Amino acid sequence: MKKLIVAVAALAAFSAQAESLSVAATAVPHAEILEFVKPALAKEGVELNIKVFTDYVQPNVQVAEKRLDANFFQHQPYLDEFNSSRGTTLISVAGVHVEPFGAYSSQHKTLADLPQGANVVIPNDATNGGRALLLLQKAGVITLKPDAGILATPKDIVENPKTIKVRELEAATLPRVLTQVDLALINTNYALEAKLNPTKDALVIEGNDSPYVNILVARADNKDSAAMQKLAKALNSAEVKAFIAEKYQGAVVPAF
Repeated sequence: MKKLIVAVAALAAFSAQAESLSVAATAVPHAEILEFVKPALAKEGVELNIKVFTDYVQPNVQVAEKRLDANFFQHQPYLDEFNSSRGTTLISVAGVHVEPFGAYSSQHKTLADLPQGANVVIPNDATNGGRALLLLQKAGVITLKPDAGILATPKDIVENPKTIKVRELEAATLPRVLTQVDLALINTNYALEAKLNPTKDALVIEGNDSPYVNILVARADNKDSAAMQKLAKALNSAEVKAFIAEKYQGAVVPAF
């Protein structure tokens, strides 16, 4: 009986010490990386609850409203633009990986094959749309205004030799329209979900020196909590670096 009481007391003490974190993530690769670190965090007394989202808005909204503790899906330029436009004050906790952004086609094998008036689709959020246009400029398809940066829009195109027609669509829908357009510029997380291999299938792709590091994001009131710091440390571990390298074969690159 005494042993039972001691065991129950020990379990109660562990439960009292255990912390939980609810983290929003897109399915690939973010949720997969979180699932990989989940057992290690459990051993450290942190219960990780992963909530998978298919969009880029609700993960930030729900963290800002304190319905979730953190999210893992975005890069710093997107977070900066979101905070600015939505009046939120979300904060980066740790940089984890880079997903080189690519341009895909089911109809053409090279960018040189794009016909006059080609239909091209890009993400409709400010930073990823700009990122897509900057990649097209780097590839020589278009030229943007000299001062056009990450927030570039199709209105900033000043030279367009192939007179491509650029349409902006929600990022998550781009793989689904790939067969209907000449070229789609797709975020790597959605490309991987659609079974595309960025390193093999993209006609042009950002280099591994891409500045768009995907980050763990939280609030000022919880970014320094013990549980959050344990998660940040786990995401920057040698084990995660090896997992990313083996599983994604260059489509996702560790940033630490």
